[in-house]
Amino acid sequence: MTDQTALDLAGLLDQELRLQFTTFDHDIAWQLGTRLVDSASRRELPVTIDITRFTQQLFHAALPGTSADNDDWIRRKCLTVYRFGHSSYYIGRSYTDRGARFEDEPHLDHALHAAHGGGFPLLVRGVGLVGAVAVSGLPQDQDHELVVTVLAEYLEVS
Repeated sequence: MTDQTALDLAGLLDQELRLQFTTFDHDIAWQLGTRLVDSASRRELPVTIDITRFTQQLFHAALPGTSADNDDWIRRKCLTVYRFGHSSYYIGRSYTDRGARFEDEPHLDHALHAAHGGGFPLLVRGVGLVGAVAVSGLPQDQDHELVVTVLAEYLEVS
């Protein structure tokens, strides 16, 4: 696994360029979701996992130790991915790296958006953004790392 805190914005964008699908459907969502559950379960991580395609929820799992708060974080992280087209971690870091706070943006409803790691765009080459995968329950860099690691394994990308 990569130390996500050591990644700069260019490194986070590189992840989005590398971790793209050639197609994405219900079966792929199920396979990706079960891999995320397996990875988290092996390490006894208290996470909630969610995968959407456009506005349809295709996969959702809440592992032991999670609560409804994790569902709220998932929803807000996914809305951030859909609004900005980038990982929620990238968006948050784009603010903190310039000494600003996402939460101080007056035009954003923070009950709807969260720029914390764990939400990642599902991108199809030649198409663009088709969905989002999100994890909640760990510190934000670890949420992001879990998603990126499993995506890389699934897509067989180093």
